[in-house]
Amino acid sequence: MVDEPPLMDLPINTADRGFYDGFAKSVAIPSKILVSALIVWAISVPENANAVLNALNGAMLKSFASWYIWVVALFLILCIVLALVPASGRLKLGLPDDQPEFTRFSWFSMMFGAGIGIGMLTFATAEPMYHFGNNPDVIMGRTTASAADNVTAAYAWSFLHWGLSAWACYALVGMALAYFSYRRNLPLTVRSALTPLFGTWMSGPAGHVVDIVAVVATILGVAQTLGFGVAQFVAGLNRIGFGDWVVQADGNPSTAGIVIALVVILGASTMSALSGVGKGVKWLSNLNMGLSFFLLAFFLIFGSTFFGLNALGSGLVAYVTRLPEMLFTVWHADGSQTQDALASWQGAWSVFYWAWWIAFAPFVGVFLARISRGRSIREYVLGAMIVPSMMCFVWFTVVGGTAIDLTLNGSAGDAISGAGQESQLFAMLDLMLSSGMALMMAGVVVVLLLTYLVTTADSAILIVNTINAAGEESPKGGIHIIFWGLALSFVVGGLLLVGGLDAIKTAMVIGALPFSFVMFLMCIALVKAVIKDGIREKNGVQSFHIED
Repeated sequence: MVDEPPLMDLPINTADRGFYDGFAKSVAIPSKILVSALIVWAISVPENANAVLNALNGAMLKSFASWYIWVVALFLILCIVLALVPASGRLKLGLPDDQPEFTRFSWFSMMFGAGIGIGMLTFATAEPMYHFGNNPDVIMGRTTASAADNVTAAYAWSFLHWGLSAWACYALVGMALAYFSYRRNLPLTVRSALTPLFGTWMSGPAGHVVDIVAVVATILGVAQTLGFGVAQFVAGLNRIGFGDWVVQADGNPSTAGIVIALVVILGASTMSALSGVGKGVKWLSNLNMGLSFFLLAFFLIFGSTFFGLNALGSGLVAYVTRLPEMLFTVWHADGSQTQDALASWQGAWSVFYWAWWIAFAPFVGVFLARISRGRSIREYVLGAMIVPSMMCFVWFTVVGGTAIDLTLNGSAGDAISGAGQESQLFAMLDLMLSSGMALMMAGVVVVLLLTYLVTTADSAILIVNTINAAGEESPKGGIHIIFWGLALSFVVGGLLLVGGLDAIKTAMVIGALPFSFVMFLMCIALVKAVIKDGIREKNGVQSFHIED
């Protein structure tokens, strides 16, 4: 109905006393049981857990690869359209008189640190180097592996995975939640974004299921990010002199290394989460953004800057011009060598990344909504998609371009390409600098990793707590914050010990699938709400909450 105001009240039953005071027990308890069951299963019967996860992952990739490719393309198109259309782009994520709580620098710092910071440190070197050696253009014979004619293609595919598509997943969830929470005064939980489709049904069991799916996806998505970060953090500890006991003979983190890293990271994260977004999270975000610019400036001065800037220009042109093709093409195995290789590559890279960003989306989305009140949809999309994507592109070309240039000119040999992805950045620093300077810069990277890890983990803990507390934004229930800090530690540690990063990847891809359907429904609900609110405004019908 467009002749009456939209739904502006979504009651969610919360406990008013006892251990779960202020929390939706129908969400908090099942979420804890599911995550605890995963931890117990992974640790107590690791072989069975690994086998079952791998079987499920294989079946899901075979059946839903096309779904992941097309649904992420939809998210990207919808965000761009909503920003460009004047009627929707000018709408505020909040009431007409709301003003942003944070400065643009703090807003961007928190958004970037929570959304992609850890992965950027690990993959800014590793992904361009991998695609330099192999990508769909190499498989189809268009370019030559590890040759100069493959640099542009390597960056086009790297940009695909870390650019607009990734941030569209986050931006969509954040935009929907901010729109319904701050314009319509609905709880800051995932279920609120589906009210245009299901109305007050979202108050009951259906809404509980949506929020539970979001919590589990968040834990698994964040576990994936922390898994990569922990592996690189331990490699850094080994590099700066903590001894060989933190790594195994093959270079992977040892059990002791994993335990030490998780105690430090999750302990600091939990304490930061207890202090809230406006204090601990904001302070750490500003710190890691400052360190990031310092590290980037180092590579601009001492790295292969001219090579990297050339790669940035050519890679951007290739990315933009080929984006429709890369977004919508789905390769299916048909028994031929080329098609099988393309399908295998897409499942291991694009489909994996889309699942990762989708699993990460409820956490980053709720966090983006929390820090973006008062901004227009156009400003929000620009800040949440375009600016972070460009930051990633610069990082990948300046840092990763230095690694490719050192490999192309022969000075690196296989020192970088032969190292594990968690060690490639440190291997490159060793090649560029004297031993003393390399050690100092490795220390900076370790500190930066720690701040990104803590920022990501504490933000995730706060967001999970917010969903469990029916959208209550202020930090509450300290014991519950501690529980989720411990749960994240055990999920990451348990899956790393069971099957390393592959086990975390597998669990994450499985956990992302249910939430991808929730996000698809969000698209429909958001479009419906924006169109109907526009009609309401023309007809003089109230379309946003008016505070008493």
